[in-house]
This record gives sequence, C-alpha cells and structure tokens, in this order.
Amino acid sequence: MATQDGVDQLPKLPAAPSSPTESFDEKKVLEKHQSSDSYLAHKIERGPAYDDDEVEYVNGEPVITSGRDVSRYLVDVRDDGDPALTFRSLFIGTVFAGLGAALCQIYLFKPVQLSVSTVFLLLLIYTVGLAWAKYLPRKEWVEGTRFERLAGAIDFINPGEFRIKEHVVSSLVASTAAYGSTAVMNFAVQRLYYDTNVEATTAVLATFSTACFGYGLVGLLRPLTVYPSEMVYWANLPTVSIFQTLHFDTKENHKRLRFFWTAFTGMFCFEVFPAYIFPLLNGINIVCLSTQHVSSAAQDVITNLFGGTNGNEGLGFLSISFDWQYISSTYMSLPLIQQANSWIGYALCYIIIMGIYYTNAWNSKMFPMLSTSLYSQNGTHYNQQAVFGTTFTLNQTALDTVGLPAITGSNAWSNLAANLSIGGLIAHTLLFWSPYVVESFKQARAKTQPDPHWQVINKNYSEVPWWWYIILLALSFFAGLIVVFQGQTTLPWWSYIISLLLGAFITPFSTLLYARMGNGVATNQLMKMVAGAVNPGKPVANLYFSMWSHDVVSTSIGLAQDLKMGQYLKIPPRAMFLTQIWGTLLGAVVNYVVMISVVDAQRDILLDPRGTNVWSGQEVQSLNSAAVTWSLAKQLYGPHGPYIWIPLGLVFGMIPTTIQWAIARKWPVIGGVKVDSVILPLIYMYSAWMSSGSNSTILSSVLVGLISQLWLRRYHPGWFKKYNYILGGALDGGAQVMIFILAFAVFGASGVPKPFPTWAGNPAQGNVDYCNGNGALD
Repeated sequence: MATQDGVDQLPKLPAAPSSPTESFDEKKVLEKHQSSDSYLAHKIERGPAYDDDEVEYVNGEPVITSGRDVSRYLVDVRDDGDPALTFRSLFIGTVFAGLGAALCQIYLFKPVQLSVSTVFLLLLIYTVGLAWAKYLPRKEWVEGTRFERLAGAIDFINPGEFRIKEHVVSSLVASTAAYGSTAVMNFAVQRLYYDTNVEATTAVLATFSTACFGYGLVGLLRPLTVYPSEMVYWANLPTVSIFQTLHFDTKENHKRLRFFWTAFTGMFCFEVFPAYIFPLLNGINIVCLSTQHVSSAAQDVITNLFGGTNGNEGLGFLSISFDWQYISSTYMSLPLIQQANSWIGYALCYIIIMGIYYTNAWNSKMFPMLSTSLYSQNGTHYNQQAVFGTTFTLNQTALDTVGLPAITGSNAWSNLAANLSIGGLIAHTLLFWSPYVVESFKQARAKTQPDPHWQVINKNYSEVPWWWYIILLALSFFAGLIVVFQGQTTLPWWSYIISLLLGAFITPFSTLLYARMGNGVATNQLMKMVAGAVNPGKPVANLYFSMWSHDVVSTSIGLAQDLKMGQYLKIPPRAMFLTQIWGTLLGAVVNYVVMISVVDAQRDILLDPRGTNVWSGQEVQSLNSAAVTWSLAKQLYGPHGPYIWIPLGLVFGMIPTTIQWAIARKWPVIGGVKVDSVILPLIYMYSAWMSSGSNSTILSSVLVGLISQLWLRRYHPGWFKKYNYILGGALDGGAQVMIFILAFAVFGASGVPKPFPTWAGNPAQGNVDYCNGNGALD
C-alpha cells in the first residue's frame, strides 16, 4: 500500500482515453517504453477491472497506490520466451547459494539480525553471467571446423546471451538458500545448552521436512497468496525493477554496472572501519560521549536509554550509526506509509521498555534491562540442566530446589507484544480482508484472475499440477516423522502432527499481511504457547514443535514471495518448482556446516547474555529461554503465574483491531488517513523491536528511509529510478562480503579471534560507545 509520498515518479504515460471509443494503440506504447529508460509497459489486457479512470495522475504520471497499479504501470508484462532452466543458470545459482547461505547463518549470530541482500546477489550473478556468455566457448566458434561434433556440448555449457530468465533462476536459487532455517538454530541450541550433537541424518531430514512442507502449502495457497495483483510483496519491487532494467533496456547498463561496482568497492573498503578498526562508528551518541563523569546512578540510566552499540546494552536513543551491515537497504524499498507503522512502534518501544524497567514490572530491576537469557529469582543465571537433566524432561524435585526461572521485563514485553501482534493479525485478516479471500478463490476456480502477469503465465506455460505439491507435502511429513521416531527430539508423534496443523492454519494469515504490507509479524510466540500446553516439562520437544509449526509459516512466506517474482518475470511455474526446492536444500546444508563452525569457535560468547558487538547468542538464547519457560507454562503462565498476561495478549490483541474495523466502516478516512492503513499488529511488533540486541542503528535506518523514499523518490525521480535500488544492493553487498571475510579472518568464526589493537575508536574496556553504566567497566 502506498501514498503519493511513497510512490515511484514514473515516466509520463499517455493519458487515459476520454471515452471507451477513443483510439489507443497499445503496441506503440509498449514499443516506446521498452526502448526508453523506464522500460514501463502499459497493460496488455484492458477491461473493467483495470479502468484507467480509477487512477490518480500527478504531473501526468500515475500514482501507485495499490497492487493493481503495480501490475499495470510498474512491472512490464513482456515475455520473450527465453529458456530458464539451463546448466549455466543452475551452476551459477548453486555457487552463489553457498555464499548467500553462509552469510545468512553468520548474521544469525550477530547483534543485529539481517537478511542477505537479494539485489546484491542478482547483480553479482549478472556480472558473472555476462562474463560466462562472453568468454567461454560458444557453438559458433566450432561450426564448420573439425570440432563441430562438440557444438552440442558447448551449447549446453554456454547457450549464448545471458538472458533474463536464466538470471532470475540463478538468483532465486541463491536467495532461497539464504533464507535460513529454524531447524539449524535448534541444533545450535541443543549443541550449546544440552551438550547434544544432532546427527547429520537427523539434520538433513528435519530441514527438508520443515522447508518443503512450507513449500507444499505455498502451492496449495497460490490462488490466494500469489496470483492476485494485491499480493505485491513490496520488497520484490527493487529486484524486479533491476532485472527488467538490466535485460529490457541495455543502453544504460554499462553506466549502471560501473556505478554498482564503484559503490560496492567503496563500501567494501569502508566497512572494515566500523566493523573492525573503528567500531565506535557503529553507534555515536553525543549524550554518551558528554556524560563520562556523571554519577554511577545517572550513568546507568543514560546507558539504558542512549547506549546501544554493544549487544543488549541499551535502547540506542538518538545514536547515529555508520555501519551499513546493520543499517542495510531495507528502508530504501518500503513506501513511507508502511514505514510509518514501524516508526510508531519504535516510539512506543522507548517509552514502554523504560517504563517497565523503572517501575519494576515483572521484578525487572533484579535483572539486566535487556536480555533474552533465563535467570533465577535472585538474578543469577538459571541452572536449567539441574532441572531438566540429560533426558530433557522436567524433574519436579529439582525444580522445587532450584525454583522457577525468570525472564527480563523487556523479554516479557517482547513475548506479550508478539501475542498482541498475532491476535491483531488474525482479527485484521478476518475483518478487513475476508471478502478479498473469497473473491480470490472464486477467480482461481473460474480462471478469471484479472492480473495481467498471471494471464501471460497462464496462457504461455503449463502450471504445476496440484498433485506435485500434495506429494511434496507427503514426503515432508514422512521425513519429519522419521526424525521424531529416530532423532533426539523427545517429541511425541501426535504432537508433531499438531505442530504441522498449527503452522498450516497460521500460514495464510501471515502471508497475506506480508504480501500486502511488505513486512509481517513474528508468529512463533503462538507456536511456543501451544508447544508448552501439549508438551509440559519438555523444553527440547517444545523446540521441535515450534520449529515445525513456525518454519512452515516463515518458509511459506519466503517461497510465496519468490513465486510472485516468478509471476512478474514470467518464469515457467515448473521451472520455479525445481528452482526453489534445489535452493532450499542447498541452504540447509550450508547453514548447518557454518552453524557448527561458529558455535564451536564462539561457544563462550554465544552463552554470554551480553555477547559482544561482533558476536551474539541472542537468537539461540531466545529460542532456549522460550522452550524452557513454555515447558513450565502451568507454573509461569497459568492463572497464578507471574506472566499470565502474556498468553492473554493473544485475545487482547484482537480487541483494538475489532474497534478499528467498526470505526472504518463508518469513517473510512479520518484526517486524510485511511483507517485501514493503520496496521496495529505491525505497531505491536515494533513496540518491542529493541528488547534485545544492538539498537544503535534505528535512527540511521529511519533517516535512510526518509532520504530515499521522500527526498529522492519525490524530488529526484529520474535518479531514483536508475540508481536507488542498485545503490542499496551495492552497499549491502560490499558490507556483507567484507563481513564474510572478517568473520573467518579475524572474528574467529572458525578459530581464535584476532582483535584490532585498542585505541579511542576501539576502547579496551567498557562499551564501544562509551556508555559505561551497569558495571560495563567492572
């Protein structure tokens, strides 16, 4: 969803006909725009569902306000019919899948959780593909010579020009591998907290089961979550724009590629400073630097609010970061109206977390303000091994001796906000979007889906049969069942089935929100609640329950997003099917190998509640804490437990959305704002965004969004269209490749770390940003 503030300023298109009989030569429009810098095409299929009279024009340009407008004006319907699945596309995709998956896994052990830039991967692959096509032997080189018999083999290896569909397939193999897997992180939890090294067979079957079950569901839900125009997946638009620009408009390619490599090289060289040599650049806060000599009590408050460079240090209020690996280009693609929901959440987060801590809610002052670890009631680390032993099952006698675990106030709020988000998500989908759901399935059954890109796909290519997805679901189910019976999961078979059913229920809700708004809410909290209810006293069983139920949701969203990209770019559906399965399996293997390397090398840091500004165990700590606490659901979350409000959040999250819906029915627009554009589940989620990790990048990320989506998009639209997304991909790529190198060269991902010598920009003691309250110098 977008407003005038957050839309692409498109090249001027012909005005809409003043009457149905007015002439309109679409072929000329297409030819004109495909040969121009914009590559934008007018629609091929004209009909009542796509009436130009409904479009708002500003200075002769259409305002992109809906998914229907995206399909009509922003994405070209062109299909050249070029091959997609080739040896070259699969080989290049496989090589870069290793890089993408490795980077993804490394970032799961970082203070800030980030994804690998798809734009970076596609541009890197494009450069390699062009070189492959140009420099490797081609069949015409041997035609008419004594080596002519080799022409077939040479053409198989190098089929000539590197065209758009090969490029897309290579990129999707790599990006699919870079999604990450909850299964692999569960293995890390077992390795760190339960001294259990999961066997390779268990790991392979578990990751296959979780990923491919989600993909099977995606196939069954295609009419709802992929085909319709309103299913945009806004984060796809930079990627789709770059694909079509590189292949449909070649006259500017050399200049754009030179710009990409210049920005990439510049960021690659610069990133070594904030990441290694000069880490103070990760979070400069004037308040921290100017209050070095205040009292200890004041320093503690200042650190909690303004500190944020180190993991779990503070909220990072007003900190400025120059570390692009954490800022990233995310806000260079989402429209302002979408970002505004997160900004409201951020503002609430500062108030709520500080309020919880300093009012001592949930006994917060007994623990650090930010942490995802488990604590005893006296503030020491919780001895979970004494309570659950080697069988990973509750020992009630030991629990009576050790006592119940406790979590920090910020962690409790994070869990409560997650439940509020889930309740709000279900209510928002049912109340605001249910008519759309019914209509989508009716259109799919009648094959009357008006989206022009779906029409091209449906006309030119064979769809994947439903039974392919059903077979995939069956294979995934039995693979998981083998893990349950043969692996070290302690999960009963009937609980495994419940987990899959729960994930299948939540998947359409989550995918709808993500597709329409460009971001979604974390639904794994619901999975943990149900896990605790059906598997009391079994933390490892809870890990696997939430793994299967949540991975179904997260994998489905990622793969549905890729299917939409395939629809926009006219990739044959059967080629997409094989591409995504191959990328998923590659990612699982690489993620598992990198996880073992990092966990073995950085074990002590990953177990430390604070971590460092380089490595952090917050993800595995959070998974373990949730598994342990929800396995004690009756004692902790029951009617007499300290955290009773957390499960009730699921119900309370529905109430404000219901009120909002009632208001929207009577007053759809209030003060110029559409009531249904306020997405309460997103606001809830971002209101707990800073409950753990490094928080010094929030302000910088917001500023990047304002510069890109407000200043550049509105006042420099030509530059924005040509370079905005390429710049974001280049900066992400340069930073991430340098981090990949530093991780193994000096950060100790596979051995002993080699820290940079200490100086003012890399202090020997305390927090990097000089906010040294809470005993940072002890």
